[in-house]
Amino acid sequence: MFKKVLIANRGEIALRIVRACREMGIRTVAVHSTADSSSMAVRLADESVCIGPPRAKDSYLNIPSILTAATLTGADAIHPGYGFMSENSDFARKVEEHGFAFIGPSPEIIDKMGDKVEAKRTVRALGLPVVPGSEGEVPTAEEGLELAKSMGFPVLIKAASGGGGKGMQIVRHPDYFKEAFNTARSEAAANFGDDTVYIEKFLEAPRHIEIQIFGDQHGNAIHLGERDCSIQRRHQKLIEEGPSPVLTDEQREEIGSLAADTVRKLGYVGAGTIEFLYEGGQFYFMEMNTRIQVEHPVTEMITGIDLVAEQIRVAAGQPLTVQKQNLRFRGHCIEVRINAEDPNDFTPSPGRIDQFHAPGGLGVRFDSAIYGGYTIPPYYDSMIGKLIVHGRTRDECISRLQRAIRETVITGIKTTLPLHQWILEQPEFISGDYTIHWLEKKLKDKPKV
Repeated sequence: MFKKVLIANRGEIALRIVRACREMGIRTVAVHSTADSSSMAVRLADESVCIGPPRAKDSYLNIPSILTAATLTGADAIHPGYGFMSENSDFARKVEEHGFAFIGPSPEIIDKMGDKVEAKRTVRALGLPVVPGSEGEVPTAEEGLELAKSMGFPVLIKAASGGGGKGMQIVRHPDYFKEAFNTARSEAAANFGDDTVYIEKFLEAPRHIEIQIFGDQHGNAIHLGERDCSIQRRHQKLIEEGPSPVLTDEQREEIGSLAADTVRKLGYVGAGTIEFLYEGGQFYFMEMNTRIQVEHPVTEMITGIDLVAEQIRVAAGQPLTVQKQNLRFRGHCIEVRINAEDPNDFTPSPGRIDQFHAPGGLGVRFDSAIYGGYTIPPYYDSMIGKLIVHGRTRDECISRLQRAIRETVITGIKTTLPLHQWILEQPEFISGDYTIHWLEKKLKDKPKV
Protein backbone atom coordinates (compact mmCIF):
# COMPACT_ATOMS: atom_id res chain seq x y z
CA MET A 1 0.00 0.00 0.00
CA PHE A 2 1.11 3.58 -0.61
CA LYS A 3 2.74 5.46 2.23
CA LYS A 4 2.12 8.96 0.92
CA VAL A 5 -0.36 10.32 -1.65
CA LEU A 6 -0.14 13.74 -3.28
CA ILE A 7 -3.55 15.26 -4.09
CA ALA A 8 -3.47 17.22 -7.34
CA ASN A 9 -6.71 19.08 -6.77
CA ARG A 10 -8.51 21.51 -4.48
CA GLY A 11 -11.78 22.13 -2.62
CA GLU A 12 -14.10 19.45 -1.38
CA ILE A 13 -12.64 16.61 -3.46
CA ALA A 14 -9.15 17.33 -2.08
CA LEU A 15 -10.55 17.17 1.44
CA ARG A 16 -12.49 14.00 0.57
CA ILE A 17 -9.23 12.32 -0.48
CA VAL A 18 -7.44 13.53 2.66
CA ARG A 19 -10.14 11.90 4.78
CA ALA A 20 -9.97 8.57 2.94
CA CYS A 21 -6.18 8.47 3.21
CA ARG A 22 -6.26 9.34 6.92
CA GLU A 23 -8.59 6.42 7.61
CA MET A 24 -6.26 4.13 5.63
CA GLY A 25 -3.15 5.28 7.49
CA ILE A 26 -1.70 7.00 4.41
CA ARG A 27 0.04 10.37 4.71
CA THR A 28 -1.10 13.15 2.38
CA VAL A 29 0.36 16.10 0.52
CA ALA A 30 -2.00 18.90 -0.50
CA VAL A 31 -0.78 21.08 -3.35
CA HIS A 32 -2.38 24.49 -3.61
CA SER A 33 -2.35 27.86 -5.35
CA THR A 34 -1.70 31.06 -3.42
CA ALA A 35 -5.47 31.63 -3.43
CA ASP A 36 -6.04 28.35 -1.56
CA SER A 37 -3.38 28.66 1.13
CA SER A 38 -6.05 28.73 3.87
CA SER A 39 -8.19 25.92 2.44
CA MET A 40 -9.40 23.10 4.66
CA ALA A 41 -7.49 20.46 2.67
CA VAL A 42 -4.26 22.39 3.22
CA ARG A 43 -5.03 22.66 6.92
CA LEU A 44 -5.77 18.96 7.38
CA ALA A 45 -3.24 17.31 5.08
CA ASP A 46 0.02 16.11 6.61
CA GLU A 47 2.03 18.35 4.26
CA SER A 48 1.27 21.11 1.78
CA VAL A 49 3.15 22.68 -1.11
CA CYS A 50 2.29 25.91 -2.94
CA ILE A 51 2.55 25.25 -6.67
CA GLY A 52 1.75 28.65 -8.16
CA PRO A 53 -0.46 31.73 -8.40
CA PRO A 54 -4.28 31.63 -8.44
CA ARG A 55 -4.93 30.97 -12.12
CA ALA A 56 -5.41 27.24 -12.72
CA LYS A 57 -3.06 27.19 -15.71
CA ASP A 58 -0.26 28.41 -13.45
CA SER A 59 -0.98 26.03 -10.55
CA TYR A 60 -3.44 23.12 -10.73
CA LEU A 61 -2.72 22.62 -14.44
CA ASN A 62 1.04 23.12 -14.07
CA ILE A 63 2.43 19.61 -14.56
CA PRO A 64 6.10 20.41 -13.75
CA SER A 65 5.09 22.09 -10.48
CA ILE A 66 2.93 19.16 -9.40
CA LEU A 67 5.62 16.59 -10.21
CA THR A 68 8.26 18.67 -8.44
CA ALA A 69 6.06 18.80 -5.33
CA ALA A 70 5.64 15.01 -5.46
CA THR A 71 9.40 14.54 -5.76
CA LEU A 72 10.27 16.94 -2.94
CA THR A 73 7.79 15.37 -0.53
CA GLY A 74 8.57 11.74 -1.41
CA ALA A 75 5.05 10.83 -2.49
CA ASP A 76 4.35 7.34 -3.84
CA ALA A 77 1.21 8.17 -5.79
CA ILE A 78 -0.81 11.08 -7.15
CA HIS A 79 -4.60 11.31 -6.95
CA PRO A 80 -6.05 13.75 -9.51
CA GLY A 81 -9.60 13.96 -8.09
CA TYR A 82 -12.04 15.20 -10.75
CA GLY A 83 -11.65 18.07 -13.20
CA PHE A 84 -8.22 19.69 -13.73
CA MET A 85 -5.78 16.85 -14.57
CA SER A 86 -8.04 13.88 -13.87
CA GLU A 87 -8.60 12.98 -17.54
CA ASN A 88 -5.36 14.36 -18.96
CA SER A 89 -3.50 11.43 -20.45
CA ASP A 90 -0.30 13.46 -20.82
CA PHE A 91 -0.33 14.12 -17.08
CA ALA A 92 -1.01 10.46 -16.26
CA ARG A 93 1.82 9.41 -18.56
CA LYS A 94 4.29 11.86 -17.00
CA VAL A 95 3.26 10.78 -13.49
CA GLU A 96 4.17 7.19 -14.33
CA GLU A 97 7.35 8.17 -16.20
CA HIS A 98 8.56 9.96 -13.07
CA GLY A 99 8.06 6.85 -10.94
CA PHE A 100 4.76 7.69 -9.23
CA ALA A 101 1.56 5.68 -9.33
CA PHE A 102 -1.35 7.44 -11.02
CA ILE A 103 -4.58 6.77 -9.13
CA GLY A 104 -6.71 6.24 -12.20
CA PRO A 105 -6.76 4.23 -15.43
CA SER A 106 -3.89 3.97 -17.90
CA PRO A 107 -3.03 6.90 -20.20
CA GLU A 108 -4.02 4.74 -23.17
CA ILE A 109 -7.52 4.19 -21.80
CA ILE A 110 -7.87 7.90 -20.97
CA ASP A 111 -6.93 8.71 -24.57
CA LYS A 112 -9.36 6.19 -26.01
CA MET A 113 -12.33 7.26 -23.89
CA GLY A 114 -11.47 10.98 -24.00
CA ASP A 115 -12.00 11.09 -27.75
CA LYS A 116 -15.79 10.87 -28.00
CA VAL A 117 -15.66 9.52 -31.56
CA GLU A 118 -13.15 6.80 -30.68
CA ALA A 119 -15.02 5.99 -27.46
CA LYS A 120 -18.27 5.49 -29.34
CA ARG A 121 -16.56 3.30 -31.94
CA THR A 122 -14.86 1.24 -29.21
CA VAL A 123 -17.91 0.54 -27.05
CA ARG A 124 -20.08 -0.24 -30.07
CA ALA A 125 -17.63 -2.98 -30.96
CA LEU A 126 -17.83 -4.26 -27.36
CA GLY A 127 -21.62 -4.52 -27.42
CA LEU A 128 -22.94 -1.28 -25.93
CA PRO A 129 -25.88 0.43 -27.66
CA VAL A 130 -25.02 3.88 -29.08
CA VAL A 131 -27.00 6.86 -30.35
CA PRO A 132 -27.41 6.71 -34.15
CA GLY A 133 -24.96 9.06 -35.83
CA SER A 134 -21.77 9.50 -37.81
CA GLU A 135 -19.17 6.75 -37.71
CA GLY A 136 -16.47 9.25 -36.84
CA GLU A 137 -15.36 12.79 -37.55
CA VAL A 138 -17.48 14.91 -39.88
CA PRO A 139 -14.89 17.07 -41.70
CA THR A 140 -17.10 19.60 -43.50
CA ALA A 141 -20.47 21.28 -43.09
CA GLU A 142 -21.54 20.03 -46.49
CA GLU A 143 -20.92 16.38 -45.59
CA GLY A 144 -22.55 16.91 -42.23
CA LEU A 145 -25.68 18.39 -43.78
CA GLU A 146 -26.12 15.43 -46.12
CA LEU A 147 -25.71 13.01 -43.20
CA ALA A 148 -28.17 14.99 -41.08
CA LYS A 149 -30.75 14.91 -43.86
CA SER A 150 -30.38 11.14 -44.15
CA MET A 151 -30.76 10.71 -40.36
CA GLY A 152 -33.62 13.19 -40.06
CA PHE A 153 -33.74 16.33 -37.95
CA PRO A 154 -33.22 17.30 -35.16
CA VAL A 155 -29.55 16.39 -34.84
CA LEU A 156 -26.81 17.20 -32.34
CA ILE A 157 -23.35 18.41 -33.40
CA LYS A 158 -20.79 17.54 -30.71
CA ALA A 159 -17.10 18.20 -30.08
CA ALA A 160 -15.08 14.98 -30.12
CA SER A 161 -12.96 16.20 -27.19
CA GLY A 162 -15.85 17.98 -25.49
CA GLY A 163 -17.61 18.06 -22.18
CA GLY A 164 -19.82 20.28 -20.07
CA GLY A 165 -22.00 21.28 -23.02
CA LYS A 166 -19.23 23.17 -24.83
CA GLY A 167 -18.89 22.61 -28.58
CA MET A 168 -22.46 21.29 -28.73
CA GLN A 169 -25.20 22.56 -31.06
CA ILE A 170 -28.77 21.34 -31.56
CA VAL A 171 -30.02 21.76 -35.14
CA ARG A 172 -33.72 21.38 -35.93
CA HIS A 173 -33.81 22.56 -39.55
CA PRO A 174 -31.43 22.17 -42.53
CA ASP A 175 -31.27 25.94 -43.07
CA TYR A 176 -29.43 26.40 -39.76
CA PHE A 177 -27.04 23.48 -40.04
CA LYS A 178 -23.97 25.14 -41.57
CA GLU A 179 -23.95 28.03 -39.09
CA ALA A 180 -24.35 25.63 -36.14
CA PHE A 181 -21.62 23.36 -37.53
CA ASN A 182 -19.14 26.22 -37.76
CA THR A 183 -20.09 27.46 -34.28
CA ALA A 184 -19.56 23.99 -32.78
CA ARG A 185 -16.13 23.70 -34.42
CA SER A 186 -15.11 27.16 -33.20
CA GLU A 187 -16.23 26.40 -29.64
CA ALA A 188 -14.45 23.04 -29.74
CA ALA A 189 -11.19 24.62 -30.90
CA ALA A 190 -11.40 27.41 -28.31
CA ASN A 191 -12.21 25.13 -25.37
CA PHE A 192 -10.33 21.92 -26.18
CA GLY A 193 -7.72 22.83 -28.77
CA ASP A 194 -9.39 20.36 -31.15
CA ASP A 195 -12.09 21.35 -33.65
CA THR A 196 -13.13 17.78 -34.49
CA VAL A 197 -16.91 17.30 -34.37
CA TYR A 198 -19.32 14.46 -35.01
CA ILE A 199 -23.09 14.18 -35.38
CA GLU A 200 -25.74 12.25 -33.45
CA LYS A 201 -29.49 11.97 -33.65
CA PHE A 202 -30.96 14.36 -31.07
CA LEU A 203 -33.22 12.62 -28.56
CA GLU A 204 -36.15 14.86 -27.59
CA ALA A 205 -36.88 13.71 -24.03
CA PRO A 206 -34.20 11.41 -22.62
CA ARG A 207 -33.01 10.76 -19.08
CA HIS A 208 -29.32 10.90 -18.20
CA ILE A 209 -28.42 7.60 -16.54
CA GLU A 210 -24.86 6.78 -15.52
CA ILE A 211 -23.44 3.48 -14.28
CA GLN A 212 -20.68 3.50 -11.66
CA ILE A 213 -18.06 0.91 -12.60
CA PHE A 214 -14.82 -0.38 -11.08
CA GLY A 215 -12.03 -2.55 -12.41
CA ASP A 216 -8.82 -3.85 -10.86
CA GLN A 217 -5.44 -5.13 -12.07
CA HIS A 218 -6.56 -8.76 -11.66
CA GLY A 219 -9.22 -8.75 -14.37
CA ASN A 220 -12.14 -8.16 -12.02
CA ALA A 221 -14.86 -5.67 -12.97
CA ILE A 222 -18.12 -4.71 -11.31
CA HIS A 223 -20.90 -2.17 -11.57
CA LEU A 224 -22.24 -0.43 -8.46
CA GLY A 225 -25.64 0.57 -9.76
CA GLU A 226 -26.83 3.71 -11.49
CA ARG A 227 -27.32 7.39 -10.78
CA ASP A 228 -29.98 9.51 -12.47
CA CYS A 229 -28.45 12.88 -13.38
CA SER A 230 -31.29 14.33 -15.46
CA ILE A 231 -31.79 17.56 -13.48
CA GLN A 232 -29.51 19.78 -15.55
CA ARG A 233 -29.04 23.34 -16.70
CA ARG A 234 -26.99 23.95 -19.85
CA HIS A 235 -25.77 20.33 -19.72
CA GLN A 236 -24.45 20.86 -16.16
CA LYS A 237 -25.79 18.51 -13.50
CA LEU A 238 -27.49 20.11 -10.49
CA ILE A 239 -29.14 17.16 -8.73
CA GLU A 240 -28.29 13.46 -8.86
CA GLU A 241 -30.14 10.53 -7.35
CA GLY A 242 -29.90 6.80 -7.08
CA PRO A 243 -31.51 4.52 -7.88
CA SER A 244 -33.27 6.08 -10.86
CA PRO A 245 -37.03 6.39 -10.28
CA VAL A 246 -37.80 5.16 -13.81
CA LEU A 247 -35.77 1.94 -14.14
CA THR A 248 -36.95 -1.54 -13.26
CA ASP A 249 -34.68 -4.01 -11.47
CA GLU A 250 -34.40 -5.96 -14.74
CA GLN A 251 -33.30 -2.89 -16.72
CA ARG A 252 -30.87 -1.94 -13.97
CA GLU A 253 -29.22 -5.35 -14.02
CA GLU A 254 -29.14 -5.55 -17.81
CA ILE A 255 -27.40 -2.20 -18.40
CA GLY A 256 -25.16 -2.62 -15.34
CA SER A 257 -23.95 -6.01 -16.51
CA LEU A 258 -23.29 -4.64 -20.01
CA ALA A 259 -21.25 -1.80 -18.50
CA ALA A 260 -19.24 -4.14 -16.28
CA ASP A 261 -18.59 -6.47 -19.20
CA THR A 262 -17.32 -3.53 -21.27
CA VAL A 263 -14.94 -2.50 -18.48
CA ARG A 264 -13.64 -6.05 -18.21
CA LYS A 265 -12.97 -6.28 -21.96
CA LEU A 266 -11.23 -2.89 -21.93
CA GLY A 267 -8.93 -3.99 -19.11
CA TYR A 268 -9.99 -0.86 -17.24
CA VAL A 269 -8.44 -0.24 -13.82
CA GLY A 270 -9.98 2.11 -11.27
CA ALA A 271 -13.22 4.04 -10.86
CA GLY A 272 -15.17 5.18 -13.87
CA THR A 273 -18.62 6.04 -15.09
CA ILE A 274 -20.36 4.97 -18.28
CA GLU A 275 -23.03 7.50 -19.16
CA PHE A 276 -26.17 6.78 -21.15
CA LEU A 277 -29.16 8.61 -22.53
CA TYR A 278 -32.34 6.66 -21.81
CA GLU A 279 -35.54 7.14 -23.82
CA GLY A 280 -38.45 4.90 -24.69
CA GLY A 281 -37.04 2.00 -22.68
CA GLN A 282 -33.74 2.07 -24.63
CA PHE A 283 -30.23 2.97 -23.46
CA TYR A 284 -27.75 4.80 -25.70
CA PHE A 285 -24.07 5.20 -24.79
CA MET A 286 -23.06 8.84 -24.46
CA GLU A 287 -19.54 8.90 -22.98
CA MET A 288 -17.24 7.41 -20.37
CA ASN A 289 -15.67 9.41 -17.56
CA THR A 290 -12.33 7.90 -16.54
CA ARG A 291 -12.27 9.31 -13.00
CA ILE A 292 -14.23 9.65 -9.78
CA GLN A 293 -17.40 11.70 -10.23
CA VAL A 294 -18.70 14.71 -8.30
CA GLU A 295 -21.78 12.62 -7.46
CA HIS A 296 -19.92 9.54 -6.19
CA PRO A 297 -21.39 9.97 -2.65
CA VAL A 298 -24.79 8.85 -4.00
CA THR A 299 -23.34 5.44 -4.76
CA GLU A 300 -21.44 5.36 -1.47
CA MET A 301 -24.62 5.99 0.51
CA ILE A 302 -26.65 3.24 -1.17
CA THR A 303 -23.84 0.65 -1.20
CA GLY A 304 -21.81 1.51 1.92
CA ILE A 305 -18.59 1.36 -0.13
CA ASP A 306 -15.89 4.05 0.14
CA LEU A 307 -15.16 4.64 -3.55
CA VAL A 308 -12.10 6.82 -2.97
CA ALA A 309 -10.51 4.22 -0.68
CA GLU A 310 -11.31 1.58 -3.31
CA GLN A 311 -9.59 3.73 -5.95
CA ILE A 312 -6.44 3.86 -3.84
CA ARG A 313 -6.43 0.12 -3.13
CA VAL A 314 -6.90 -0.79 -6.78
CA ALA A 315 -4.13 1.60 -7.88
CA ALA A 316 -1.83 -0.07 -5.34
CA GLY A 317 -2.46 -3.43 -7.02
CA GLN A 318 -4.98 -4.85 -4.59
CA PRO A 319 -8.10 -6.67 -5.82
CA LEU A 320 -11.56 -5.16 -5.50
CA THR A 321 -12.95 -5.61 -1.99
CA VAL A 322 -16.52 -6.07 -3.22
CA GLN A 323 -17.92 -8.73 -5.53
CA LYS A 324 -21.28 -8.85 -7.25
CA GLN A 325 -22.59 -11.61 -5.00
CA ASN A 326 -22.10 -9.59 -1.81
CA LEU A 327 -23.20 -6.22 -3.16
CA ARG A 328 -26.38 -4.80 -1.60
CA PHE A 329 -28.26 -1.64 -2.56
CA ARG A 330 -30.03 0.04 0.34
CA GLY A 331 -32.66 2.76 0.17
CA HIS A 332 -32.51 5.96 -1.86
CA CYS A 333 -30.06 8.85 -2.04
CA ILE A 334 -30.21 12.37 -3.53
CA GLU A 335 -27.33 14.83 -3.88
CA VAL A 336 -27.66 18.56 -4.60
CA ARG A 337 -24.69 20.60 -5.77
CA ILE A 338 -24.34 23.86 -3.87
CA ASN A 339 -22.85 26.60 -6.03
CA ALA A 340 -21.75 30.10 -5.03
CA GLU A 341 -24.18 31.64 -7.50
CA ASP A 342 -27.29 33.79 -7.51
CA PRO A 343 -30.16 31.24 -7.48
CA ASN A 344 -32.16 33.32 -9.97
CA ASP A 345 -29.74 34.39 -12.69
CA PHE A 346 -26.76 32.09 -11.87
CA THR A 347 -24.18 34.88 -11.75
CA PRO A 348 -21.13 33.86 -9.67
CA SER A 349 -21.04 34.97 -6.05
CA PRO A 350 -17.50 34.55 -4.71
CA GLY A 351 -16.53 36.23 -1.45
CA ARG A 352 -16.21 35.77 2.29
CA ILE A 353 -18.49 33.36 4.14
CA ASP A 354 -19.59 35.10 7.32
CA GLN A 355 -21.50 32.24 8.94
CA PHE A 356 -21.67 28.56 8.16
CA HIS A 357 -23.67 25.78 9.75
CA ALA A 358 -23.93 22.32 8.19
CA PRO A 359 -27.16 20.32 8.53
CA GLY A 360 -27.21 17.08 10.48
CA GLY A 361 -29.39 14.19 11.55
CA LEU A 362 -29.93 10.65 10.36
CA GLY A 363 -28.89 10.04 6.76
CA VAL A 364 -27.49 13.54 6.16
CA ARG A 365 -23.99 14.12 4.75
CA PHE A 366 -22.40 17.44 3.79
CA ASP A 367 -19.27 17.26 1.63
CA SER A 368 -17.56 20.65 1.53
CA ALA A 369 -14.32 22.40 2.36
CA ILE A 370 -15.89 25.71 3.42
CA TYR A 371 -15.97 27.19 6.92
CA GLY A 372 -17.01 30.43 8.61
CA GLY A 373 -14.52 33.14 7.64
CA TYR A 374 -13.36 31.32 4.49
CA THR A 375 -13.21 33.36 1.29
CA ILE A 376 -14.47 31.72 -1.92
CA PRO A 377 -11.90 32.64 -4.61
CA PRO A 378 -13.22 33.81 -8.00
CA TYR A 379 -10.78 31.74 -10.08
CA TYR A 380 -12.37 28.28 -10.02
CA ASP A 381 -15.62 26.38 -10.47
CA SER A 382 -18.44 27.82 -8.39
CA MET A 383 -19.38 24.57 -6.61
CA ILE A 384 -18.65 24.95 -2.88
CA GLY A 385 -20.29 21.84 -1.49
CA LYS A 386 -22.66 18.92 -1.88
CA LEU A 387 -25.58 18.03 0.36
CA ILE A 388 -26.25 14.30 0.23
CA VAL A 389 -29.24 12.68 1.92
CA HIS A 390 -30.17 9.01 2.27
CA GLY A 391 -33.55 7.54 3.17
CA ARG A 392 -35.32 4.21 3.19
CA THR A 393 -37.58 5.39 0.34
CA ARG A 394 -37.47 8.17 -2.25
CA ASP A 395 -40.30 10.04 -0.52
CA GLU A 396 -38.45 9.91 2.80
CA CYS A 397 -35.30 11.06 1.06
CA ILE A 398 -37.02 14.10 -0.48
CA SER A 399 -38.57 15.12 2.85
CA ARG A 400 -35.25 14.71 4.64
CA LEU A 401 -33.44 16.75 1.99
CA GLN A 402 -35.98 19.57 2.23
CA ARG A 403 -35.45 19.65 5.98
CA ALA A 404 -31.66 19.56 5.64
CA ILE A 405 -31.66 22.48 3.18
CA ARG A 406 -33.66 24.58 5.65
CA GLU A 407 -31.08 23.80 8.34
CA THR A 408 -28.11 24.85 6.22
CA VAL A 409 -26.70 28.31 6.99
CA ILE A 410 -24.29 29.99 4.56
CA THR A 411 -24.20 33.79 4.81
CA GLY A 412 -22.06 36.45 3.15
CA ILE A 413 -22.50 35.00 -0.35
CA LYS A 414 -25.41 33.82 -2.47
CA THR A 415 -25.91 30.09 -3.07
CA THR A 416 -28.18 27.86 -5.14
CA LEU A 417 -29.82 26.28 -2.08
CA PRO A 418 -33.11 28.20 -2.58
CA LEU A 419 -33.24 26.88 -6.16
CA HIS A 420 -32.86 23.31 -4.93
CA GLN A 421 -35.65 23.79 -2.40
CA TRP A 422 -37.90 25.05 -5.20
CA ILE A 423 -37.03 22.09 -7.46
CA LEU A 424 -37.84 19.61 -4.68
CA GLU A 425 -41.32 21.12 -4.37
CA GLN A 426 -42.21 20.70 -8.05
CA PRO A 427 -44.76 17.95 -8.83
CA GLU A 428 -42.65 16.59 -11.70
CA PHE A 429 -39.66 16.06 -9.45
CA ILE A 430 -41.74 14.53 -6.67
CA SER A 431 -43.26 12.05 -9.13
CA GLY A 432 -39.90 11.40 -10.83
CA ASP A 433 -41.38 12.45 -14.18
CA TYR A 434 -38.60 14.62 -15.61
CA THR A 435 -36.03 14.57 -18.43
CA ILE A 436 -32.74 16.35 -19.10
CA HIS A 437 -34.69 19.22 -20.70
CA TRP A 438 -37.28 19.62 -17.93
CA LEU A 439 -35.45 22.14 -15.74
CA GLU A 440 -34.48 24.45 -18.61
CA LYS A 441 -38.14 24.71 -19.62
CA LYS A 442 -39.35 25.05 -16.02
CA LEU A 443 -36.92 27.87 -15.24
CA LYS A 444 -38.57 30.11 -17.85
CA ASP A 445 -41.64 30.50 -15.61
CA LYS A 446 -39.96 30.15 -12.22
CA PRO A 447 -40.60 32.95 -9.71
CA LYS A 448 -37.60 34.46 -7.95
CA VAL A 449 -36.45 32.45 -4.94
